[in-house]
Amino acid sequence: MSENQTKQPKIVGGGFVIDNPDLDRILTPEDFTEEHRMIGETVRGFIEGEVVPQDEHIEKLDYELTVDLLRKAGELGLLGADVPEEFGGVGLDKVSSTIINESLAKGSSFALSFGAHVGIGTLPIVLFGTTEQKQKYLPDLATGAKIAAYCLTEPTSGSDAMSAKTTARLTDDGEYYILNGSKLYITNAGFADIFIVYAKIDGEHFTAFIVEKEMEGFTLGPEEKKMGIKGSSTRPLFFEDVKVPKENLLGEIGKGHRIAFNILNIGRYKLAAGTVGAAKESIELSAKYANTRKQFETPISNFPLMRKKLAEMNITSFVMESMVYRTAGLLDEAMQDIDYSSNDAGAQAAAAVSEYAIECSINKVYASEGLDFIADEGVQIYGGYGYIQEYKIERIYRDSRINRIFEGTNEINRLLIPGTLVKKAMKGQIALLQKAQSLQGELLQLVPGQTFEGTLEQEAHYLDMSKKIFLLAGGLAVQKFGTKLEKEQEALANLADMMIDIYALESALLRTRKQIARTSEEKAVSMIEMTQVFAYEAFQRIEALAKETLASVESGDMLRMQMSVLKKLTRTNPVDTVALKRSIAARVVNNERYTV
Repeated sequence: MSENQTKQPKIVGGGFVIDNPDLDRILTPEDFTEEHRMIGETVRGFIEGEVVPQDEHIEKLDYELTVDLLRKAGELGLLGADVPEEFGGVGLDKVSSTIINESLAKGSSFALSFGAHVGIGTLPIVLFGTTEQKQKYLPDLATGAKIAAYCLTEPTSGSDAMSAKTTARLTDDGEYYILNGSKLYITNAGFADIFIVYAKIDGEHFTAFIVEKEMEGFTLGPEEKKMGIKGSSTRPLFFEDVKVPKENLLGEIGKGHRIAFNILNIGRYKLAAGTVGAAKESIELSAKYANTRKQFETPISNFPLMRKKLAEMNITSFVMESMVYRTAGLLDEAMQDIDYSSNDAGAQAAAAVSEYAIECSINKVYASEGLDFIADEGVQIYGGYGYIQEYKIERIYRDSRINRIFEGTNEINRLLIPGTLVKKAMKGQIALLQKAQSLQGELLQLVPGQTFEGTLEQEAHYLDMSKKIFLLAGGLAVQKFGTKLEKEQEALANLADMMIDIYALESALLRTRKQIARTSEEKAVSMIEMTQVFAYEAFQRIEALAKETLASVESGDMLRMQMSVLKKLTRTNPVDTVALKRSIAARVVNNERYTV
């Protein structure tokens, strides 16, 4: 972000449902600096040169090889991207660390081991550790001399993390905490040295601790046999009277949730960055295969239904990429002034990250489901070969499935997205309720049967109407259910999906408009066409979601009245998406890769 941007008022998290941000406040991949591009090239070179040739061995769960590769990544400064320079890292901006995450994707299981170490493993100490803890642990974590893991899930507590059974008790001399309990599905467990562990002090106060592998009473269970990401270590942990020095308590007693949830927020958007890389690889693999595979004496890439798949894969990737880097820009701006050496660094970090919890969850849901769609279509393009392990698309398909489960299931994230928005509104942090109340007056001024002549004017109209539809449906749901809204999970999920499509559409639209302003319409034609398709199809989804929500909230004459209002908001001109997708697919087929 530029110096001028940092002086502007903060962009309110979740505010996109009622506000229209300026183009200069939105980061896009086209804004990358030369340094950003060099970082991406460095990572891709490392993955191609060091990791991909060892892929078969990594998939057989070779701990020593994975650790060796992590240390080589540390030598390049990649493990220390999010670690401040004063604690042995390189202190890059959040855009750079996002580029690193995306560029690692071709490394498959290694990318997960890397991500767990630098993200959820190391960041709790970076953001919430004391100066002494940072000085003790971060230099080794930044080089790979020590590997980190994150330990939250338990056999009886997955989505309900706060119901953890692992306990901690302060010894009579006040020098140690005694940990008892277990953790499940811990990535990097087989070779990690440092573990961020959550336990309840005296069975009540949810708190984080830094636990070292050598501490007596700490043991590991066997490796889990997984569907995908087979080259990553996933094992249970057991704590039997483990003595943890009191100085290894991380953050504040009883405030472990502040660490856990904010680290998960960062993990969610970083997960989305990884899926962007995997999506691009899937498109490249699929396009190349479609050009070489012949049926009926012609390459299958000539068949319209194959091209339709490639076009939709490319559009989904474009939207994913637009959302991820927009969010990276928001986090970068929010976190750039954190003083990591100060006593309240944790409070600063919590405030910065939690501001964009909604956007992080949106990224996680859309990108994980987007990659699943892209990988599935890739397998379909390969046909029977796509089901054979010899082909990388089969691995991507299996590996992608976990993304909808970890870092908070997509169901939990869907509840969090509108739930967090309502909480912010109740606290007066966002003028959501006032905007919803003023909607009726705006509806009276709507002009029916509008025509749109300028480029992307109709798509901007879809976005504007989508926000009004969300306010209409959301406002009625809040009025109807009040404090019981959290129990109406179907309505919350519908509102979440509306918010996801709104954020996705706005991200794509703003990116495309910014590119037009930077170059020309002719040079941005690919982005324009993808935005046109996505906008039209997203608008249809939002209308359907609104109808279902209104029908669950109202009935009789009131429902008919609200449906007439919705009809007024959803008037559309048909869009020839068939022609647009053919045009998009032609570029993908010709370039044999993701194309913007």
